[in-house]
Amino acid sequence: MRWLKRNLVVLAGLLTLGYLIVPNIVVLVFSFNKPAGRFNYSWQEFSTDAWTDPCGVADMCGSLALSLQIALWATIGATVLGAMIAFALVRYRFRARGTINSLIFLPMAMPEVVMAASLLTLFLNLGVQLGFWTILIAHTMFCLSFVVVAVKARVMSMDPRLEEAARDLYAGPFQTFWRVTLPIAAPGIAAGAMLAFALSFDDFIITNFNSGSTVTFPMFVWGSAQRGTPVQINVIGTAMFVIAVLVVVAGQAISNRRQKSALPK
Repeated sequence: MRWLKRNLVVLAGLLTLGYLIVPNIVVLVFSFNKPAGRFNYSWQEFSTDAWTDPCGVADMCGSLALSLQIALWATIGATVLGAMIAFALVRYRFRARGTINSLIFLPMAMPEVVMAASLLTLFLNLGVQLGFWTILIAHTMFCLSFVVVAVKARVMSMDPRLEEAARDLYAGPFQTFWRVTLPIAAPGIAAGAMLAFALSFDDFIITNFNSGSTVTFPMFVWGSAQRGTPVQINVIGTAMFVIAVLVVVAGQAISNRRQKSALPK
């Protein structure tokens, strides 16, 4: 019982992590399945056909490429704007600063269906044709808040004495920002960018309202579920999961290496 009490938090964390990973393992296993019918819900026999032909389903890879393109541009836009907003909210004092801080959290707290309907109303009133650009604008807008929160937390924890030391050593404003401020804020910016990319690529509700006839990968998956679930969907899901894990592991390895190199020898 003493051992259990000492390691209760660790065990709870491992159980939670296992609970989150189990669905991904199921997706991985069923990516090697050869279903008898249209639905890939029950195991039949082992096969690598889906992995050798991931684009075997019509329009699937096209929708995947479109989702990746939208997620990339939305991430760039949200990261640049969000980083600037975060620095402005932390470093400067101006009127309505508190109000803007509160408004930043609205897209995070608001139900997606409300935001989706509001954006659709805006686009229709402006006479904008629904499609790629409306999806991109919508994704950039709702990803912006998550980037601001991530970068803001990092900027608030920065030690201003480091920038003061750089200025004392005759570094200009650009040199101080490029060599001191940006490297320190980089982990928060990277975290916000990764979160924005994941949210944009995964979004269905806001995209469904503002897509018109444009079909992204989540919409393709939803449409396929009505008439059948091809195994290639599991292949794409597994590949995205593995890539995400590799990115996180690589980032952690780089961070550990930098910390070790910074230690005095």
